[in-house]
This record gives sequence, structure tokens and C-alpha cells, in this order.
Amino acid sequence: MLARTVGQLLHIGFAGKQAPPEVLQRVRRGEVGATILFGRNIESVEQVAALNAELAAAAPADAPLVLALDQEGGRVQRIKAPAVVWPPMAALGRLPAGDGERTAREVGRVLGRELAVLGFNMDYAPVLDVATNPKNPIIGDRALATTPERVTALGIELARGLLDAGVLPCGKHYPGHGDTHVDSHHALPVVEHARERIEAIELAPFAAAARAGVLPIMMTAHVVFEALDPGVPATLSAPTLALLRGMGFDGVIASDDLEMKAIAGRMGAGEAALAALRAGCDTLLICEDVPMQHLVLETLVRAAEGDGALRARLEDAARRVARMKAALPRLTRVAPADVRKYLGHADGIALADRLRAALG
Repeated sequence: MLARTVGQLLHIGFAGKQAPPEVLQRVRRGEVGATILFGRNIESVEQVAALNAELAAAAPADAPLVLALDQEGGRVQRIKAPAVVWPPMAALGRLPAGDGERTAREVGRVLGRELAVLGFNMDYAPVLDVATNPKNPIIGDRALATTPERVTALGIELARGLLDAGVLPCGKHYPGHGDTHVDSHHALPVVEHARERIEAIELAPFAAAARAGVLPIMMTAHVVFEALDPGVPATLSAPTLALLRGMGFDGVIASDDLEMKAIAGRMGAGEAALAALRAGCDTLLICEDVPMQHLVLETLVRAAEGDGALRARLEDAARRVARMKAALPRLTRVAPADVRKYLGHADGIALADRLRAALG
């Protein structure tokens, strides 16, 4: 039972175009809460639909699977043609106020509609980072805009559009990755701004999204904010995650990928998972390394068997995940052979072309 409680907190990826048998076995036992697909898993839209259908069918009825991906647009877009191919979402920030918000919601609807056809029920979007650093190596044009006000307005509407289409949005990367000089995939970024600046710029979109109640899940950043918790990445920082709760966010807090060097370069997988969970993360993302996923499951189960406080934290996280899953839409499955006819419609292509024109 404890293995299943822990497993529901694991959000996993894998290599290859088919689900490995051991992954399917863990899904059947309820020891996987969510899956995430990347370009390495994608050969065609028909294959993706079949893969998602197989994963979903393997999950127990009382623990449905979250089927996710990163479909932001621009550089981070796993599903491409024949689906609508989106430009970077920075294009939304180039549109006038009012038009930008209306367009953001419509983008969310079209994007979500296509993802739902392919069997996805969560998108790791919108990006709520504020693009204040033109030399940022990882965010850049993934950000919606260069001011917290515009990021807030556009991000909330993009999230609403995804929800309209039956896909859960996830805001990222709390408490903000927009002004870093290092890519957290490769090293640990450090932000040294004063707390007043962080609250006014980086935190503002997350606080507003929490108040709006449009995000069932938010993802952390592997970034140290010296003014919030010196030397500790946000993913592992209890004060930083408590600050998000203090903003009124009562949904699921997901770690970014624990395989990234900002975390994996500092500690082992089991230690990182324990630290993230104790800090307040509810879902742990491990995007490819299947042995690491086994190690994390075993480490958390063993630790919780002798630690009542940790077990209570696990159960609290599991309740949040279960509540989020209760809101998952009941999708009308489209046969994989038929999905292509629901993708790349003229309205979506025209919308993407209008955004490209906004970028100039």
C-alpha cells in the first residue's frame, strides 16, 4: 500500500516509442502517477495516440494516469505537423492589451483540443517566468512577455483556454527562471536580487495565478534565490515552497526533473527525492532514468516506514494528487488511425500565422 502511495507521486518518462513492459507493470500496480512524453517517444501522431491509450488503459480505475508533455510552442513543442506548429509564445506579448488576452485563450483552446485528441490530459504550460534577461540561455522567447503584468494576464488566459479544452495546465517555473544566466539542465543557477524585487517581478505571476485558481499544478525551478533561502534550490527549499502556499496555492507542487544537473550534480536521486518531498513538493519528476525511478520509490518507501512525519507528508501529497486527478476530464477517445483528421485545422494554422506575424 505504501508503494502505491509513493508511486502516485512519481511522474516518469522513458526512452523509446513504446512503453517498456516494466513501466506498464508499475502503472498496473498503481505505482506510477503520471507519464511524460518527449521527442524521443514520438514517431507519428497515430503512434502517440496509441501509446497514450495503452498507458491509460493500464492504470487502475481508482488511480487514472496523468498523461503529460511540454507543448509550449516554439523551441519546446513535442507534437509538430500535422498538428498546428506554434511560434514561441513570446508572440502573445507583442499583441496589444485585450487582443493578447483573447488570443492567448484561443491559443490554449486550439492547443488543448489537439492534445486531448492525442490522449493527453496535462500540458506543462504556461510558462510564468518573466523575460527580464535577454541573455537567459533557457527561457528567452519561451516567456510570454517582459513584464509581470503581461505575463500574468496572458498566462492566466492561456491556462483558461487549456482548461476549456479539457487539458490541465501547469504553471512553471516557480519562483521564476526568467533572470538566470545558467541553464539548470546543466548547472545550478543563482539569483541574487533583493526580496522586494523578487516579489514585484518574479513572484507576481505565480501569486496572481494562485489567486485566480486556474492552475491545478505548478512546477518548481532548480534555482537558488538567495533572498528566500540562501544556497538551497527552490525545489528543495521549504521556505520557498511555503511562500507559494502562503500565496493561496492549494494545488499540486511538482518538482522539475530531478535528473537535471542542478540537482543531480549535487546529490543522489534518493536524497534529492526525500529533500524535495520534505520541502513541500507533491509530485517528483524523473524524466528518463528507469533505475532512478525504482531507486526513488524504494528510498521513499523505506524512509516512510520508520518516519511518521515523512509518512504524513507522503499522505498529504497523495491527497493533493488524488484531488487533481478527480478533476481529470473524461476524454472521448479517438481511434489512433483517425486522429490526423482532427489536427491542423485552418483556424489553428491561421492563429499560429498571426502570432508569427506579431514576432516580425
